[in-house]
Amino acid sequence: MSVDLILGLCAPSLFLRFRDKNVFKKLYPALSLLASDLASFKRQESIFVAFNLLLLFTLVFLHHLFASFWGSPSRPLVFAALSVFVLGVLELVWVQRLSAPLRPRSLAALTWGSIMVNLGVAVLLLALTNHEDSPYFVLMLVPILEAALRFELLPVLGVVAVADLSLFFWVWRHYQIHPPVEIGEYFEAGTTSLMFVMAGVVVWLLVRGLREREQRLANNLLELERTRGRLLQEERLSAVGRLSSAIAHEIRNPVSMISSSIATAKQLSGPEREEMFEIASQEASRLVQMTTEFLSYARPHVPEPVATSVADTLSYVADACRAHVSERGIQIQASAPEDLVAQVDPGQVQQALIDLIMNAADGAVSGSAILLNAHPLNQHVCIEVENSGEPIPEQDVPLIFEPFFTTKPHGTGLGLAIARNIARAHGGDLVLSGNEPQRIRFSLTLPVSTKEVPEQKA
Repeated sequence: MSVDLILGLCAPSLFLRFRDKNVFKKLYPALSLLASDLASFKRQESIFVAFNLLLLFTLVFLHHLFASFWGSPSRPLVFAALSVFVLGVLELVWVQRLSAPLRPRSLAALTWGSIMVNLGVAVLLLALTNHEDSPYFVLMLVPILEAALRFELLPVLGVVAVADLSLFFWVWRHYQIHPPVEIGEYFEAGTTSLMFVMAGVVVWLLVRGLREREQRLANNLLELERTRGRLLQEERLSAVGRLSSAIAHEIRNPVSMISSSIATAKQLSGPEREEMFEIASQEASRLVQMTTEFLSYARPHVPEPVATSVADTLSYVADACRAHVSERGIQIQASAPEDLVAQVDPGQVQQALIDLIMNAADGAVSGSAILLNAHPLNQHVCIEVENSGEPIPEQDVPLIFEPFFTTKPHGTGLGLAIARNIARAHGGDLVLSGNEPQRIRFSLTLPVSTKEVPEQKA
């Protein structure tokens, strides 16, 4: 039975407080006494039914085993016990097949119905035993424990009172049929009644303590969630502010150059005027490039991963960049195992690698080579882009993946940021794995694929 819904019937304000922002669904999905999810209801109800059936089976077995003391179980008793057992199994099947939580009224009716039926079965089996020391009074513990777990103290005491009155009624009824009265049996009934009271109250106190502790924990976790949400919101606003400031700064320079070049061109003629227009055109092109890269960073496309040959990807990227880097006297050397396959979006990975190679070419020494290598690494593919040149200054290392951070005169500072976004969108990452003199290395990790590369159509 879902305890927080039953609590809602007894204490609406506490129930509403606990339901704030579905805190139990997030914080106590299946293990808490106060959980309201279907899994918790199934677990709790199954435990009660199974415990009741196990107890009933054990008592009937002991009754048969000690038939010389209690007498052999009568056919009506066996039939009643078997009927209860079958009903319990059917209830277990019904509980396990539930696909949605019951409504509060249905839950309350089920709980009270279970308590009353269990008390009635216990009294019936006491009567069918027809012995002053029947073992079936123990069955009354199940509804008492169920009430102690799910209700407040007054309903618990009410269930205990019904169990105690039933017990005394049976003793009285037995000696009405089989006189004379033995006072000792009333004393034993009183002792058992006290045990019922203690069991109900002690379990209720323990459950209440757990509820209070979970309430405090839930409130603390909820407050932490709210604080975390506020911090994330503030961080997002701060990031937006920093990004907006960087965008404004980066756009202002080419716009100023365009404006001043056009203004100057109006006052000139001939080759000087054409030179001003050329400067304005170059700055406009840089502004377009910057805007395009910013959009790629701010609105990345969701990858569509397919099984992709890493060797073919590296070969394509090397061929695409070879003409550009050769103008600076730099070579590209690519190598990868032929059977190495990654589960990636080929276009996005090619874009990330081209950004890395262009970045490496800007820092490489003329006459050197950019090494483009790949190898398996645990459950990932590791692609390394390495170049010679001066190492990145230590103070700049923490900033190299920040958008708009660049040390190049005409750089946008978005290439590495975009490449890392692509890697992380695939479930991998991009890191600076080497920063030594004449050996600067970036490592791009991507998920490996167990599938074969699809054959290309002719």
